[in-house]
Amino acid sequence: MFRNRNLTAAAFGTTVMTALSVVSASAQDFDLSSQIGPDPVLPEPQFHSLWPDMKVAEVIGWQDGQTPQAAEGLTVTAYATDLVNPRTVHTLPNGDVLVVQSRGPEGEPKSRPKDFIRGWIMAIAHGGGDGPQKESNLITLLHDEDRDGTVDQRSDLLTGLASPFGVAWIDDTLYVATTDGVVSYPYQLGQTEITAEPTMLTPLPGGPIDHHWTKDLALSPDGSMLYASVGSNSNIVENGIEAEKGRAAIWQIDRQTGASRVFAGGLRNPNGLTFNPDTGVLWTVVNERDELGPNLVPDYMTSVQEGAHYGWPWSYYGDHVDRRVKPERPDMVQAAIAPDYALSSHVAALGLTFSNGSAMPEAYASGAFIGEHGSWNRDHFNGYKVIYVPFENGEPSGMPTDILTGFVEGDQAHGRPVGVGIDGTGALLVADDAGNTVWRVAASDGSVTDAPVGTDGQRLASAGATDQPTQPSVNGTTDGAPTNSEPSADNAEQSQ
Repeated sequence: MFRNRNLTAAAFGTTVMTALSVVSASAQDFDLSSQIGPDPVLPEPQFHSLWPDMKVAEVIGWQDGQTPQAAEGLTVTAYATDLVNPRTVHTLPNGDVLVVQSRGPEGEPKSRPKDFIRGWIMAIAHGGGDGPQKESNLITLLHDEDRDGTVDQRSDLLTGLASPFGVAWIDDTLYVATTDGVVSYPYQLGQTEITAEPTMLTPLPGGPIDHHWTKDLALSPDGSMLYASVGSNSNIVENGIEAEKGRAAIWQIDRQTGASRVFAGGLRNPNGLTFNPDTGVLWTVVNERDELGPNLVPDYMTSVQEGAHYGWPWSYYGDHVDRRVKPERPDMVQAAIAPDYALSSHVAALGLTFSNGSAMPEAYASGAFIGEHGSWNRDHFNGYKVIYVPFENGEPSGMPTDILTGFVEGDQAHGRPVGVGIDGTGALLVADDAGNTVWRVAASDGSVTDAPVGTDGQRLASAGATDQPTQPSVNGTTDGAPTNSEPSADNAEQSQ
């Protein structure tokens, strides 16, 4: 599948890639492991380059019977196929799984030479081939009646959405983060269709540029607040600082009133929002800036501190100044804090979930699974896999382990992992947006949990699907008092 390619595009691509290979500084000899963990190696930036480093894996899809490769002690199976750009997976308290499928909005202005070939790059990197594309921008519900790891019923819950990404559920209400706001729908567990019109809870920064369009969503442990991620409108403010108002940030939203405020800023493209179930602290994975060379800047996983600024656009990893940004802001550089855990450069981490309480083997009992979508901004591939990072006392405590690999074969990709989550049986789910599949990674011995646990930590009081869920009780629950307005000018600037 996906093998039909326009010859003109292919010839153009060959010419461009040849030119890029001539001017590119090789990443082949760089030790990627030196860039993983709390203190990554950061080489000197390459501020001047005619073309940025680039290598694109053409997506060819999965043939019948093909799967990624799971780590020892784990088994991988296709949980759902024939999807259309699945981005995130979300488990409800009754064990049903929501698969959010989406494409980004069209019409982003072009402001850099790379933007003129971006459409061609994305077509190759995300697959789909030539010709009409199937409908995306929908949410599909998967129901496993007997908890055997096989989907028994599948239905499209919502269609025609505006580039959705994150979801959350509580109090018979489903919240959906679309590219321009958070909307809500009345929804009782067990329903297979939503016919009600949405209610806008709060708008979020969207178009007309909307460079990073994905908006993830997480529910606070006490159920009172939603947290939404909003990526930057550029790589490094090439669209102007005003275009970044309220962006490169995580927003806190009062679930009852819709009042919202910037909770933390300086996060270029945050996704994978989730709370550590042991500590109640919010974590995210972030895609850092490009075009400083193949080995800068490392993407990362970090806890999110209220009121904190993580550097973008003025600096990275604390006080490492990006001289491309004018005017300089030494005050913002001084205020910037370094993230907790580097993942190495350009892995494009988009998914994050904690393993606590799952049915995965003991080696993966307390840590985080991360979906790495894979690079195209360096001259050798990086990412294209799912990894596990162990945690101890609420913090990352060691090097990662590969959990799911085999997405790349030579210069081609079968798929690309995005969102990750734990299903109603305690197995790991992986959304593969280019392979149009959700993969299920389970313990090879067939272990399952006693009962489903929702992505937001909710459990049913008993086995009935309509029973009232209970919220988790954890230490470190985040409180806040949002206001029903945009952030002030100072706060908006600091969130860029």
